[in-house]
Amino acid sequence: MAVIKKKKNKELPAVNTSALPDIVFMLLFFFMVATVMREVDLKVSVNKPQATEIQKLERKSLVTYIYAGSPRQKYQDKFGKTPRIQLNDAFASLDDVQPFVIQERETKTEEERPMMTMSIKADKTVKMGLISDIKLELRKAQAYKINYSSNPAKDAQALYTSGY
Repeated sequence: MAVIKKKKNKELPAVNTSALPDIVFMLLFFFMVATVMREVDLKVSVNKPQATEIQKLERKSLVTYIYAGSPRQKYQDKFGKTPRIQLNDAFASLDDVQPFVIQERETKTEEERPMMTMSIKADKTVKMGLISDIKLELRKAQAYKINYSSNPAKDAQALYTSGY
């Protein structure tokens, strides 16, 4: 008769980790695609005015933003409450607008430069004098394509959603 011996120190088999790199790279790829990186840290408050005649911009890569508004609460001690201009991530003066436009134009290819649009995102409480001064500096920099960012008006929203 055969004797069956039981092994006394039975070990668990090793965990199969061959699929682990695939899962890690899949998660990494998902978060790279799904994450939106904020381009500019807003230092001014921008509560855009409402408008009825609005259009979406075609190529946002050709749009350069100029922000105008009162500094946010954490910057008011240093810069006050009067409306300021923000270019990229820094406060700027009117004299900085023209070099900023030239620098942004240099980053675009030769074919894209004529299609470059300057978009002014201004708070609705900003005086028109500051906006006019910004437009004058844009003209000096030969940036003639100007866009004003706004929110759709509440009564205009009904027209857009109904299809008229």
